[in-house]
Amino acid sequence: MIPPLTPKRSYLPAFWEFIASLVARTLYRVRFRGAEHVPAKGGAVIIANHLSYVDPVVLQLACPRPIRFIGHKSLRHHWFFDWVFRLSGALSISADKPMEAIKLAIKAAEAGEIVAVFPEGHISRTGQLMAIQRGFEVIARKANVPIIPAFIDGVWGSVFSFAGNTYLWKSPRLKPTHVFVQFGAAIPHAEATPAHARKVLLDLGAEAFEERPILRRHLGRECVRALAKRPGHVMVVDRTAERREVKAGQLLAAAAALSRHLRRTVPEHRVGIVLPPGAGAFIANLAVICAGKIPVNLNFTAGRAALEASMRIGGVQTVLSADAVRQKVPNFPWPEHTLDLRKLIADMGGKKAIVPWLLAAWVLPNQWYAALLGLPRVGDRAEAGLLFTSGSSGEPKGVALSHRNILANCAQISSLSILPESASLLGCLPIFHSFGFTVTLWYPMIRGCRVVTVPSPLDTRKIIDSIRDEEATVLIGAPTFIRPILRKAQPGELRSLELVVTGAEKLPDDLQREFLERFHLEIMQGYGLTETTPASNINQPHPPVTTATAAPQVGNRAGSTGRLLPGMTVRIVHPETGEEVPTGEQGIVWFKGANVFSGYLNDPQKTQGAFRNGWFVTGDLGRIDDEGFLFIEGRLSRFSKIGGEMIPHGTVEQKIVEVFGWDESEGYCAVVMGVPDATKGEALVLLSTRAVTSDQLREKLLAAGLPNLFVPKIIKRVEKIPVLGTGKLDLKGCRDLALEAVA
Repeated sequence: MIPPLTPKRSYLPAFWEFIASLVARTLYRVRFRGAEHVPAKGGAVIIANHLSYVDPVVLQLACPRPIRFIGHKSLRHHWFFDWVFRLSGALSISADKPMEAIKLAIKAAEAGEIVAVFPEGHISRTGQLMAIQRGFEVIARKANVPIIPAFIDGVWGSVFSFAGNTYLWKSPRLKPTHVFVQFGAAIPHAEATPAHARKVLLDLGAEAFEERPILRRHLGRECVRALAKRPGHVMVVDRTAERREVKAGQLLAAAAALSRHLRRTVPEHRVGIVLPPGAGAFIANLAVICAGKIPVNLNFTAGRAALEASMRIGGVQTVLSADAVRQKVPNFPWPEHTLDLRKLIADMGGKKAIVPWLLAAWVLPNQWYAALLGLPRVGDRAEAGLLFTSGSSGEPKGVALSHRNILANCAQISSLSILPESASLLGCLPIFHSFGFTVTLWYPMIRGCRVVTVPSPLDTRKIIDSIRDEEATVLIGAPTFIRPILRKAQPGELRSLELVVTGAEKLPDDLQREFLERFHLEIMQGYGLTETTPASNINQPHPPVTTATAAPQVGNRAGSTGRLLPGMTVRIVHPETGEEVPTGEQGIVWFKGANVFSGYLNDPQKTQGAFRNGWFVTGDLGRIDDEGFLFIEGRLSRFSKIGGEMIPHGTVEQKIVEVFGWDESEGYCAVVMGVPDATKGEALVLLSTRAVTSDQLREKLLAAGLPNLFVPKIIKRVEKIPVLGTGKLDLKGCRDLALEAVA
């Protein structure tokens, strides 16, 4: 029997409604939009994401009508939740008799009530949208009522969520948590499939995420405030030469003093930075942004032509570097106004110039410190950093990242449990790399993670020693940089590591398997692009089961790049028709989210080509499964159309390495490229560092089951496969070699 209804705003009796509302308003600041989509009368089914125990209260505060919730019967074993169920009129659903609650929900909806269902079936313990279960569609169809989607953003990380791998047992935030509820347009029950519900909820989640107050703030101000809160915290352990600890207050003071000097002496809007990961890179980037200018970290491993193009596009005339770096990259087109960071600070007065700012960090409130530097409160969509695409397929493009983009990506990463403030991050990725720029530079300053820096991702021995000596807990790198660690490290040297994340290129199955066997660590593959600041997807360790009522949840899936980060949404689109493809089918990946850039610097034509109806077109082919995991199949440019069939270069490469048993621990040994062909449109060229004949290649690949179209007809022996400083293939260099083979 359905519990009795009341005409009140909620089913809670006055006392309970007052207590729940008081708690919610004390801990949360709830805002909402789109409540007009909830029908003024008549039944409806609300579906919403589920991130915390407080979700029903938050949703009720945002909804203009009383809501009848459906909750797991197992929760009623606890006296508190049993009391809540009885007082609120919630419907209990059990795993062994699910239809009983569904029948009651149908009756309630038919009677004109609003019924709320959390279609994930349980609270997410990853912070991401989990698999959408069936059931809500049955209620809506049987009751003949519409479905109102809603997304709750901001509750993850609060005391009632599973952030930090625990419910309740964590300190509540000192200030109310900003929560935003975004309601969407009604979905006819005929269209109510789990795939459609996931898409709509992700879209609403991206809209809700855009309302986070932190996204309007100034990146420099947020970093200054975070550093000033803990001036004695060891921020950076620089292992460039001799080991050197730099505390947050020291880093902040040096950057503050330098920022005043740059503000007075550098007239240009953008300042180039050519430094490896280390304390100098932290100081230089923070100083530039605190001076009201834009840091441009230049890829000193790129060719001279690409660097000259980057500096021309960015209008860079002043570069902060170090004499040691200049000696190592003599072919860099150094501008006349190139400044050695160490000498510059010494010429400013050295410690005399820094000490007052250091004292201020210990004495002044963090807000006053930011004000003393003259930092604005709002940065929002203004440019905060300029990076350049790798140039792997042409001239570099200037990716202008805003304060909103960088703060959004930091908030998205922080929304998960993978990089808490207690993490000790091994920072070896170059700062000109988007991952190095956001994840190992700005994120630690805002979040408070300690960073252990090594100047080059190629210095495998130093990376291993640094992990061992500094007890680093997190390692991030491309598979190209991780593979040598597998070969050279002893298991005991990596015992402190808790998380290893790779990106930039596909994670080979053998590397993941062998790393797990040797170090008992599962590598988590992620995905992102410079244009997404960069992180968009990440696999996570499966969350622990810590309560008797919790069911196991999946945080990662083999071969995938993980689920979307919070605040992002996606479409998979047919590369030729532009139509969205069904779940599980392959197409071009399109993204939306606060971390997606707004365009290439001074290049409206390329910007226009990168967007379709507000969606960023990644150029990557991928598919999404029914639980939201994204699988990247490769770049569209890394496919050849021969005989009407799309042939993936990566698949052919992987099979060649496999059938010949080649060891790629020292780098790539086989790359397939497509070149123009007069008869079939394109022809496949194999670039190989190993000796192999056409007959051997054909025999092995056909025996392995590949079609004849997949067999490269042209082979070019090369001494080395071109690779960029980021670890990615230099596609332009590879294409040039392939064209030479057919010239």
